[in-house]
Amino acid sequence: MTTLLFIEDDDSIRLALTLALEDEGYDVREAADGRSGLESFAKDEPDLVLLDLRLPDIGGFEVCRTLRASSIVPIIIVTAQTDTYDLVAGLEAGADDYVTKPVVPKELAARIRAALRRVQLHENTAAEPTGRFGDVELRREQGIALKAGIELNLTKTEFRLLCEFADHAGMVLSRDQLLERVWGYEYLGDSRLVDAHVRRLRVKIEDQPDDPKLIVTARGIGYRLLA
Repeated sequence: MTTLLFIEDDDSIRLALTLALEDEGYDVREAADGRSGLESFAKDEPDLVLLDLRLPDIGGFEVCRTLRASSIVPIIIVTAQTDTYDLVAGLEAGADDYVTKPVVPKELAARIRAALRRVQLHENTAAEPTGRFGDVELRREQGIALKAGIELNLTKTEFRLLCEFADHAGMVLSRDQLLERVWGYEYLGDSRLVDAHVRRLRVKIEDQPDDPKLIVTARGIGYRLLA
C-alpha cells in the first residue's frame, strides 16, 4: 500500500483530507508540526509528502529543504490561494507540485496519482544512450545526471524535466507542453510551476544560472535546450 505523510497543523483540514485519502486506498501518516513531520518521515519512509507551509514550529520551507537535502520523494505543498510568494518559494525550496486551500479532495487525489505515476515512469525508464550537452552528461539507464563527472542532486521531477529538454534539444518547448509532459495530463496549474523548476535546474547545471547557456528562455513561449 502506498504511504503518504501529511504534515498539517490544522486538525480539521488534516482529519478531513486524511479520511478522503484513506477512502482512495492510501495509508496516511499524520503530523501536526514540522518536527514531528521530520521524525515521521525518517521512521515511516513515505512514498509522498503533503506539506503545509504555515507550521507552528519549524517552518514548511525549512521542512521542505531538509527533506529535499536527503530525499527525492515527491513533495506537494499546501498553500493559501493568494500566497503567490509562498507558492514560488515552496517550489524553489524543492517541492514538486502544489494545491491551494481550500483543498478539493478529488483534485488532491489526482495530483497525488500524477506524482506517483511520474515516479514509476522515472524508475522504469528504459536504457538509452547517454546524452551530453556542455559538461552535463545524462545517464538515463541509471536515472542520474552528472556535471563535470560529479553526480547532480536532482529530484525526480527535475530529472524528467531535463530528459524532456534532452529529447527535444534545440526545440522550443512551451510551458503548457512541459506541464503536460512532465507533470502529467491530469495536472491543473499554471506556468509558475515550470518557471520555478527551470530556475532550480539551472542552478544545478549552469555555470552561471543568471546567464544560462544550456537551458535558454524563448521569450513569451517557453524554453529550449541548446544542443
